[in-house]
Amino acid sequence: MVIPSAYDIFSIRHAQAFEEACLRVFAFQARHCAVYRAYLSLIKRDPETIRRVEDIPFLPIELFKHHKIMSVDQEPQIVFSSSGTTGSVQSKHYVADVSIYERSFRQAFAQHYGNPKDLTILALLPAYSEREGSSLIYMVDALIRESDHPLSGYFLYNHNELHDVLHELKAKGTKTLLIGVTYALLDFTETHAIDFPELTVMETGGMKGRRHEMIREEVHERLRAGFNVPLIHSEYGMTELLSQAYSTGQGLFRCPPWMKVVIKDTNDPFYTLPSGQTGAINVIDLANVYSCSFIATKDLGKVQPGDRFEVLGRFDNSDIRGCNLLLL
Repeated sequence: MVIPSAYDIFSIRHAQAFEEACLRVFAFQARHCAVYRAYLSLIKRDPETIRRVEDIPFLPIELFKHHKIMSVDQEPQIVFSSSGTTGSVQSKHYVADVSIYERSFRQAFAQHYGNPKDLTILALLPAYSEREGSSLIYMVDALIRESDHPLSGYFLYNHNELHDVLHELKAKGTKTLLIGVTYALLDFTETHAIDFPELTVMETGGMKGRRHEMIREEVHERLRAGFNVPLIHSEYGMTELLSQAYSTGQGLFRCPPWMKVVIKDTNDPFYTLPSGQTGAINVIDLANVYSCSFIATKDLGKVQPGDRFEVLGRFDNSDIRGCNLLLL
């Protein structure tokens, strides 16, 4: 079988092209990704019988913690790993061609925020920038380099410096994007509130046990007040994916054309729920062409009209939604 051209996915413009690409990628991965092939066998799904995107099974995300998931027989160019918690097993994403990730995040970012050269990009990502293997840091590094603004860069726990930089950028009328992990942004606003309505604040999620869990509306209300901005933006991505969805407000995310979210019943991972119903977020990410493009996540959410989706939390029994078949 011919390997699907990864770069064709970035020219997808309509639903039919997406569906055709999904079926090509599925046929390739069902044959060449050993873990996915084994999973399909265990759930008794014959790839030859699958003719619709709706019938493609999704691989439980937990398997990235225990298996090397690749669809090509070559050494990975880079391995991304999840942060995890002390003593937990990290997910690992073995990336055969990192240029696919680079094109994916650049193109998706540009669709929402334009050219990074037109922005000052500030990053408050202490939990990520203090470790190796973060795909988020890989992306932000590249965007900061492309920004090429002298004040673009990272801030760990030096909140006074970040506060001063934000004041300077506001005074100059500089178009600015602040990307931050949720708990760090909340920490900053509790001691360094600033009035910067033109600032774009993007939270990447994550409390990681550092704070009590809060619903999105509460988090965004605190951040809106702390920065005096009208809306809080969000990024939805993860180690196991090579694409990101973005929300420019109200917690409603949009995927790039080569990515799609499907909501499945939490008690039946093969049943797709209609728009508006809450269930398990499953992601089709065609940028994952050399690993697995069909991932069942641990997140709860629902699809809304206009090809948007919400993330509502996580569910506890996700580890038993099929992945234990390959862990026995």
